[in-house]
Amino acid sequence: MQTLQHPIDSPFGAASTAEDVMAGIDLDGRLAIVTGGYSGIGVVTARALAAAGARVLVPARDPDRAHRALADVDGVQVRALDLMDADTIAAFCASLRRQGMPVDLLVNSAGIMASPLQRDREGHEAQFATNHLGHYRLVCGLWPLLAAAGGARVISVSSRAHQLAGVTFDDIDFERRAYDKWQAYGQSKTANALFAMALDRRGSGHGVRAFSLHPGQILTELGRHLSAEEVAAFDATDERGQPRLDPDKGMKSLAQGAATSLWCATSPLLDGHGGVYCEDCNIAPPSNAAQGRKGVAAWAMDAALAERLWQVSKAWTGLEIE
Repeated sequence: MQTLQHPIDSPFGAASTAEDVMAGIDLDGRLAIVTGGYSGIGVVTARALAAAGARVLVPARDPDRAHRALADVDGVQVRALDLMDADTIAAFCASLRRQGMPVDLLVNSAGIMASPLQRDREGHEAQFATNHLGHYRLVCGLWPLLAAAGGARVISVSSRAHQLAGVTFDDIDFERRAYDKWQAYGQSKTANALFAMALDRRGSGHGVRAFSLHPGQILTELGRHLSAEEVAAFDATDERGQPRLDPDKGMKSLAQGAATSLWCATSPLLDGHGGVYCEDCNIAPPSNAAQGRKGVAAWAMDAALAERLWQVSKAWTGLEIE
């Protein structure tokens, strides 16, 4: 199988920060949307894009909390949106289409991890519904504005956890198999990578390129469903209970975690590229035993699986890029 997963000559690496990758980037006059842009790496991403001159919209399930987190940032607006609620996504997209302003950057950073079994109103498992289907709906709803930008990028924050599971197409929603929160999370993160592949195939002719990425292992609110024992098993904190930082092993600060999202969104080095999974501010190679958990698994860079996921998403949402 041919792959586009070949690292390029990037001057950045695992320890690079948001400030490092955004140095010299001018986004004046650009519109960026960052889901999850009011917590964790999302808020660092939103702040960095605004500092570079972009107008930033942050869709939020909890607008009051988002306003508090971003109150000191010029150029950021908050609007209501719940990725588990198709009606709020449709309303958000319709409002922006009426305004008619092209969307230059869409960073799909919001997500949930290892949550107890929950379902959306249509019965879809919550991690898949939030992490993938909600963002699929968002991209379809914003498609005319992305295509109008003349060089838009769509960034899907995946995870190295995609290596835990591919997409189980005959039972995505855990209707017949026993629910496993980590299998569900891994499946949703594989979906993020496959979605970027399928979107890039459709979007490249319109100037819309798509990327997915692993930000790093970072202690954020994403881990709110984890027990103390599970957190301890990750060896993510030191003897004082402080986050352990070792970028080369994937343990990063928020600023380092946001760096790859921002690099994918803005780096001129990625002009002409798309549909690839990135980590440590570079295109990741295919994973293999010699490099441990780094790289992208075969099931997350398979074009046929990417197309199959797109068709399932289209059937389940009734939406398509036109």
